[in-house]
Amino acid sequence: QVQLVESGGGLVQPGGSLRLSCAASGISFSMYAMGWYRQAPGNQRDLVARIGSGGSTFYADSVKGRFTISRDDAKNTVHLQMNSLKPEDTAVYYCSANNILRNYWGQGTQVTVSS
Repeated sequence: QVQLVESGGGLVQPGGSLRLSCAASGISFSMYAMGWYRQAPGNQRDLVARIGSGGSTFYADSVKGRFTISRDDAKNTVHLQMNSLKPEDTAVYYCSANNILRNYWGQGTQVTVSS
């Protein structure tokens, strides 16, 4: 059974930081690209950051220079370090794991940026 469990969301003031984590089980983690997506109310789910099985990274323009994605294959975990948070970063953040055959999602964690 595949599980992706996100943690680390919460309420933070503008300019603050949060670190999201996603713990994976039931997959050969090192063989999967891992991604973070977000979805605000009324909006589609958008890619925020992605890290390939080899470590290559991609960031949405809106988060470049503020967010950093990393993976720890020994712990089957992917992180998203979010700095200089803005109110427009408010959304439910989802972890994903994918390869050419499969795509899995976590249940999401709420991030709210507000004063």
